Amino acid sequence: MSRILKLAVIVSVLLAGVLRAEESPGVVSHIKVLSDKVEDVTTLEDWKKTYIKDGMSDQEKAIAVWKTVVKYRHQDSPPNEFMAFGENVHDPLKTIHVYGYGMCCCASSNIEGLARYIGLQARGRIINQHSVPEVFYDNAWHLFDASLMNYFTKTDGKVASVDEIHQAVTDWFAKSPENGALRGNDNKLRAFAMNEGWKKGPELLAGSPFYDKNGINPAGWHGWPSNMQEYDWNGNKLGGVYEYGPSMGYQLNIQLREGEKLTRNWFNQKMNVPGDPNDELMSSRKSLGFQAKLGDLAPGRVGNGTLEYEVPLASGAFRKGALAADNLACTAEDKAAPAVHVKDAASPGVLIVRMASSYIYLDSTLSFKAAVGSGGAITVSFSQNNGLDWTEVSKIDAAGPQTVDLKKYGFLRYDYRLKFEFKGAGTGLDTLNIKHGILHSQAPLPLLTEGENTVTFNAGAQEGTITYEGAMKADLAKGKQVTFMEYHPELKGLNEAILGVGDSGAGEGAVNVETPGEMTRIRMNAHWRARAAKDGYEIQVSFDDGKTWKPVDKLEGPTAACTKYITIGDVPSNTKKAKLKLVGHQQNTACIFDLRIDADYKEPNGGFRPVKITYVWDEGGQKKEDVHVVKKASESYTIKIAGKPLMKSVVLEVEK
Repeated sequence: MSRILKLAVIVSVLLAGVLRAEESPGVVSHIKVLSDKVEDVTTLEDWKKTYIKDGMSDQEKAIAVWKTVVKYRHQDSPPNEFMAFGENVHDPLKTIHVYGYGMCCCASSNIEGLARYIGLQARGRIINQHSVPEVFYDNAWHLFDASLMNYFTKTDGKVASVDEIHQAVTDWFAKSPENGALRGNDNKLRAFAMNEGWKKGPELLAGSPFYDKNGINPAGWHGWPSNMQEYDWNGNKLGGVYEYGPSMGYQLNIQLREGEKLTRNWFNQKMNVPGDPNDELMSSRKSLGFQAKLGDLAPGRVGNGTLEYEVPLASGAFRKGALAADNLACTAEDKAAPAVHVKDAASPGVLIVRMASSYIYLDSTLSFKAAVGSGGAITVSFSQNNGLDWTEVSKIDAAGPQTVDLKKYGFLRYDYRLKFEFKGAGTGLDTLNIKHGILHSQAPLPLLTEGENTVTFNAGAQEGTITYEGAMKADLAKGKQVTFMEYHPELKGLNEAILGVGDSGAGEGAVNVETPGEMTRIRMNAHWRARAAKDGYEIQVSFDDGKTWKPVDKLEGPTAACTKYITIGDVPSNTKKAKLKLVGHQQNTACIFDLRIDADYKEPNGGFRPVKITYVWDEGGQKKEDVHVVKKASESYTIKIAGKPLMKSVVLEVEK
């Protein structure tokens, strides 16, 4: 082949790469992979369709909520993201998809959040060394304890309330000196419960299907002896109503760009967030027997995976996956090196890459091969507040491979941005790789079993989300988590601490919300206090930079604490900026414990392109693998497995 012909071939290949980059969507959103062995609990609406059926009574709906939280949340040390005012993670969908474990307060908040989502009233209660929720229907309150996995049915078929259980327990202890001698003594209560002795206890508890013959719950630790102490209290110090503040707004939205790969594993590498679960939960299913009865077939509970982005620089495909790519050229465009470089040396080149994930980051590593021209430099900066502020993490003035440990910046984040500033002719990158270790629950993953399995793929609405959520306890979160004040809210008469109304009795705070594409809706979750009837906040929204305001909802009193999740759907076309304002008024006390704002938007370069799904499992001691490329936005296919599989991984990546 002549030199001219070779050059022509090279040029045609490069041009074909440019055309593919221009024609192909930059990101595929709301990727959903399910198997027929798992439920669809991807979003709140998916969960509702799965669990809440037409014709259900309110009690049946409440039991469905309880079953959800029991199945997807195991009792263990609660995770802490240093975000919530109450410290622990209280989002039901994070429980399902990210963690799979938590403490009693977490379970109570999850019950509250899901029950309210389907229109039922719910509240929390503080009892003796335990937290529980109640759901209101049929003009009465009813206990549903997903933490210790029980509820108690009365003779009329209705589920009992906390107060009814308390009365049954205290009455039984008062019935005879022999009963009273057991009060508060765990060893004596356990001895009494042995061999179905617990059935001789309070009648309300005696018919429970959630105790074994010795009165122990399905996890093998709590049970009848615990309940006989938890519901036994004197005076008014316990038994009060308490708001656990469910955080709503997180959703599982798997998004992939060319070069991006998500690996989720049915195993872990002992990586976790503060509030680590015990080793048993990390390594076995010993205590998950009841979850298995409810359909959890995963080999374990806590999983670790990876999210890796090998940025496609040379072809130019990186442009449609970036927030900014200014004054940059790539090899496919001008046939020059390095793969991406400054276009006009008189001005700096800028590349901003957003790293958003549905799974929390545990470690983050940045690797790249730098090219630095004479007198040039590359500056790498990190933003944890949607690009409002930047922190320099590395400055490179010499060519060669570079590695930057981003863990101290990206730890416990779901979203951040990296900015690369290139100065000087010939300055740029030959390679760029961003890799994260992630945490996820194994329970909702699309598991395969022996025999025939149907796998269903769907790419839903091509939307992304920008989230404004920060810790209100700034002193405790400092250096660990983004604080709400780092989103630069405009405050007048509100204190920075939990947005409390000041001494004047009135105040307001506005948050500027901005999205990369056309805004489709704004979702907000608020956990607030308004002690007096005249305390509270009015929520307003502006789509014209504050010139006019529209009332949306109210956070009213009197309440010691309450939580509300709202959606603003009537966003004007072509909107990319909005203001959300809280107008506060106070007679006694008004404050915001937690606030989350999610702005959904149309991905400007979103669309469907083929996605490769790779399953890995062990079968009879041998590694097995199934690779399938889905070529339509909605597609199903079959995987047949001859023997019993031990699931290992499911990997998702966009086909180049």
